[in-house]
Amino acid sequence: MSKLGNLGARLYRGEVGYDFIGKRKIWYGISILITITALVGLAVRGLNMGIEFSGGAVLTTPKTAVSSSEAQHLAESASGGHQAVVQKLGGGALRIQISGLDTKQAVPVQEKLAQDLKVPVKEINTQLVGPSWGEEIANKAWLGLGIFMVLVVIYLAIAFEWRMALAALIALIHDLTITVGVYALVGFEVTPGTVIGLLTILGYSLYDTVVVFDSLKEASKDITKQTRFTYSEVANRSINGTLVRSINTTVVALLPVAGLLFVGGGVLGAGMLNDISLALFVGLAAGAYSSIFIATPLVADLKNSEPQMKALAKRVKAKRAAAAAKEAEHPDAQDGGASADPRRDGDETAAAGLVAPRTQPAARNRGRGRPSGKRR
Repeated sequence: MSKLGNLGARLYRGEVGYDFIGKRKIWYGISILITITALVGLAVRGLNMGIEFSGGAVLTTPKTAVSSSEAQHLAESASGGHQAVVQKLGGGALRIQISGLDTKQAVPVQEKLAQDLKVPVKEINTQLVGPSWGEEIANKAWLGLGIFMVLVVIYLAIAFEWRMALAALIALIHDLTITVGVYALVGFEVTPGTVIGLLTILGYSLYDTVVVFDSLKEASKDITKQTRFTYSEVANRSINGTLVRSINTTVVALLPVAGLLFVGGGVLGAGMLNDISLALFVGLAAGAYSSIFIATPLVADLKNSEPQMKALAKRVKAKRAAAAAKEAEHPDAQDGGASADPRRDGDETAAAGLVAPRTQPAARNRGRGRPSGKRR
């Protein structure tokens, strides 16, 4: 942990770093490939919509010795081929969801299941969910998502600038697309818990993005008044300066979510936890990735298209070319040698934030008038 802390401090000071901005085309290509895969999975397999959205019946049985897989087969047979999802509850009870059932069909299915499971009909609790209710829930979810996106763009445009707001919006869409695509590929059921998970991950994704943007905003103040760094280099330093913090917060957030997904949903068989935990797990990982590899490089690309930043890049390039030419003319100035232009060394030292040791001039007539200074 101490090594990680030392690495974070060195990244923050700019002593070491990775060129995230320079390799942005690689990250763009990876993101495009993942996004295309998610969209293909969504188009081919589609989403497994829960009963809350598709409509149907939910039957809760008392304690029974029938297994979940056997109960699923019995439920699909009793309903005439309708898709059934069975979850094991505490005390040996079963929760059976059968999509597409209406009121007339539910009663015969309830009686047939009671006979097959060998339980009294009156002890099976049946609830019907109409498709209109599920459609209303879906519309409210889309409305909430749209309002959230608009508020995010307005806030970031006011707090930072419109380029950062646009980059953050693209990163959010990127995270949502990947998460929804994973749901389609894995085949997990989409429930209201899934919608809650999707809305939650947007906040986590924005958190990492805003941290980097805040560092970039502070570092790029009056950037056109200097000739040491381009905007891309300042953006890259901002990513490196917040890299360890982003990794730490993401890992800490992923650990409990992984417990919900793999232990609660996988080992303990609490299937209802999968609805929200998968969305959180995939979304948190995608949000951390997009804040580092997508959002900030996009801001750098948008800013570098401005005339001021193009002019700054030319000045920085010209200054570095002149410095390289001077070093070629005076090789003794390299690697600790005396520079041909001492004023240049002082400027570079001051710009780097270092304080060079002062050399005191030799005192003339030192010791004159003192007993220890008499000549013999």
